[in-house]
Amino acid sequence: MRRRAARLARVAGVLPLVPLLGGCAAIPAGEQERSPTAVAAAPLPQPSNADQPAAVVLDGPAVQGGVVLGTAPAGTRALTLNGVAVRVAGDGRFLLGFDRDAGASAALVATLADGRTVTRTLTVASRGWRIERLDSLPRISQPSAEFARRRPAELAQIAAARRIDGDADGWRQRFVWPATGHISGLFGAQRIYRGEPGSYHSGVDVAVPTGTPVVAPADGVVILAADTPFTLEGNLLMIDHGYGLNSAFLHLSRIDVAVGQRVRQGQSIGAVGATGRATGPHLHWGMKWNEARIDPLLVAGEMSR
Repeated sequence: MRRRAARLARVAGVLPLVPLLGGCAAIPAGEQERSPTAVAAAPLPQPSNADQPAAVVLDGPAVQGGVVLGTAPAGTRALTLNGVAVRVAGDGRFLLGFDRDAGASAALVATLADGRTVTRTLTVASRGWRIERLDSLPRISQPSAEFARRRPAELAQIAAARRIDGDADGWRQRFVWPATGHISGLFGAQRIYRGEPGSYHSGVDVAVPTGTPVVAPADGVVILAADTPFTLEGNLLMIDHGYGLNSAFLHLSRIDVAVGQRVRQGQSIGAVGATGRATGPHLHWGMKWNEARIDPLLVAGEMSR
């Protein structure tokens, strides 16, 4: 018995006791507890940047009466502004114009070669206009018979000229003033006669003496040079700057260029006068982008003299 007891004691002194605590084994001495290795979840697939078409980029804000240059995404095969086609140059550059009465927003949509579309909603900044209310005066009297006879043919010539949209690159340039002097009439100004609105002023008037040279504000092609004075515009000259943008110069005393002639920015094109319906010598400079009337003051910037 003593031999058996001694043998059991020797076994107990050599082998550590392993308690059974819910099936968990004790941590051997000298080892630190380690957390189980975490298994990282597989990341969700992210769309490749290559799958996302580039955005339509504008160089500035959209403003009533203003223009802005932009760049279309690579591969654009069509661009529209409120559903109207916009010309895009080979390098992706384009021009937008916003009428004096343009709405608060506009939809610009680029259609890519693969059929996808890129849409950008533009916020068009509104402007305040000089409104003069003449409650004691009626609107101008009915036009004369001579005016009524001549005017349709004049308007047809103007409309035909504006339909010309050539390859001139003047639309890319920073425009200069065709004449410098006192600004006597602002774009967008309007008179209200006894509550009835008259037509708003469609250009900028620069009051300078008769004979003052008029220069091309940007490169372009002459699309109209009146042979005889028009009833309202007098000696009228129009220049296409390309991609829907054109300039009109009214009341000239003379015209120095011919239809189809290419002109360069700063080149002399005529002289200031008071022909047509004018109360004194001045240059009326009007601009249009497609059907939108544009404020030349926003295109040429502040006049420096």
